[in-house]
Amino acid sequence: MKFAVFFTFKPETIAGMMERPADRRAVVSRSAEEAGGTLDTMYYMFGAQDGFVIFDAPDSETAAAVSLAVSSTGAFTHLETHELISPEDMQGILERAKRVRGSYVPPGA
Repeated sequence: MKFAVFFTFKPETIAGMMERPADRRAVVSRSAEEAGGTLDTMYYMFGAQDGFVIFDAPDSETAAAVSLAVSSTGAFTHLETHELISPEDMQGILERAKRVRGSYVPPGA
């Protein structure tokens, strides 16, 4: 299963990174492997978030554990983890949604 993690650093985290530059990709990769997953990619970016990571994990519980472990460091103002859906899986999901929609009654209906 693939997961995307979007993150925003605290200002003091950025200051520390400026003072002590390090290969953060290697650190993130080791953490993913420690949990039983693998790092696919990591990018920094401009905007509301400072970057994102895409990693493979065997299940949602593993992804949640990684997210909680990283969040618990206090280095981030925002950390958001999403399970990714492949284009191949989307067709089956849409078919299931179509069946469910037939029995769903919206609020107030």
